Amino acid sequence: MKAAATAISGLRAIADRFDHVLLDQWGTLHEGMAVFPAAHDCVAQLHAAGKRILILSNSGKRADSNQRRLAALGLSPDIYDGVLSSGEVTWRGLQAREHGPFAGLGSACFLISRDSDRSIVDGLDLAVVADVSDADFVLLAGLDDSAADPEQWRDCLTEAAARKLPMLCANPDLVMFGVTGLVPAPGALAAFYRQLGGTVMFVGKPHAPMFAAALERLERPRPERVLVIGDSLDHDIAGGRAAGMLTLLIGSGVHRETLAQSDDARNATGDAAGAEPRMPHWTMQHLAW
Repeated sequence: MKAAATAISGLRAIADRFDHVLLDQWGTLHEGMAVFPAAHDCVAQLHAAGKRILILSNSGKRADSNQRRLAALGLSPDIYDGVLSSGEVTWRGLQAREHGPFAGLGSACFLISRDSDRSIVDGLDLAVVADVSDADFVLLAGLDDSAADPEQWRDCLTEAAARKLPMLCANPDLVMFGVTGLVPAPGALAAFYRQLGGTVMFVGKPHAPMFAAALERLERPRPERVLVIGDSLDHDIAGGRAAGMLTLLIGSGVHRETLAQSDDARNATGDAAGAEPRMPHWTMQHLAW
């Protein structure tokens, strides 16, 4: 039997259980417009309580780009300890080329990114090619809302799969918040590429390298003193649980419709999680102190 998640109204109720926070961005801090006031207050209170706060994001953009965006949305870098994005981990991996999944990828990439962003390749010894037929691998960093439907990529990715090009996906999220609501995210396009016969390697939550990089950034604390907060059972909760960390699900994020449709509010999270490795320790509707 799955252990039930405990519902809390604010982090102050469990503040003695953790020293460090890995905090998701989209769906937890904001939905693209402005940082939620209660979330901003919560981060400030965590900072005042001496907790170390690292924003852990499946963004294919570099950390600096994410930090600037957060500042524009109202979150000052003075009240948290930094950003670690999957794009940053990917960039550093491609720079070093010391181990998988980065070693042996070749020097020419076909880049798919959001807003034509090239920060994930800037300063690297890589040639970005305009045609997949000239590429050694596909680098999937992000998707514009208008290009989110995987079917739009069928011809391009069919050719890539036929050429056996590996895909490096720097954003494993399956859905994202678009102008019209939830739309397919890069992880969905990566899954589509696998259906076409392509090989995909992932960087980001829930995969172990992302959480290992976070622990390094936090100077190697004990995982059981780290709290992962996010709105995705598949990425934040599953990744945190696998890393031996504490986990808290924000119910108003990506699973809000599924949770709202449950006939049993008490067990809605357990039903959505389906199995112990995806079950959060705690739940909150919105991030609050």
